[in-house]
Amino acid sequence: MSDEQHVLSILVEDRPGVLSRIAGLFSGRGFNIASLCVANAASEGLSRITLVTQADPLVIEQIIKQLRKLINVVKVTDLAEGPAVYREMALVKVSAKPEFRAEILRIVDIFRCKVIDVSAEHYTVEVTGDQGKITALLDLLKPMGVKEIARTGVTALSREQRNGN
Repeated sequence: MSDEQHVLSILVEDRPGVLSRIAGLFSGRGFNIASLCVANAASEGLSRITLVTQADPLVIEQIIKQLRKLINVVKVTDLAEGPAVYREMALVKVSAKPEFRAEILRIVDIFRCKVIDVSAEHYTVEVTGDQGKITALLDLLKPMGVKEIARTGVTALSREQRNGN
């Protein structure tokens, strides 16, 4: 079986050490965490960890079982098992030489991004979307001189089932 990318949504109690135990489970078994996003959940006292990793389905099944056994883990969902919404945000600092400024602004407009900071030599662009959109934007901006990139990593939620539609 080939390794596949999996996005795990892990609802945990907001307590010290929870993230460390989860990361330790992965590192102890030699698995890489490609992306990690943690923030408060809708319910007070809970946080949602969105974790991206790559492994074959049998290994993911074992990881999920082990995660569910950890103290303070409330729920674990492999978002590959059903429909889900995935997003990532990136800040991109790009060189704004006079000959590229109009082109950068056209690209920003096409991708429905925002220029959030302007200096004499750089634009800082904010982009939100799936990984494909962010990669496509970066590919277009690279020839102009991408100076820095900060990405949030994937955040995701499962989709609710629609009734009759």
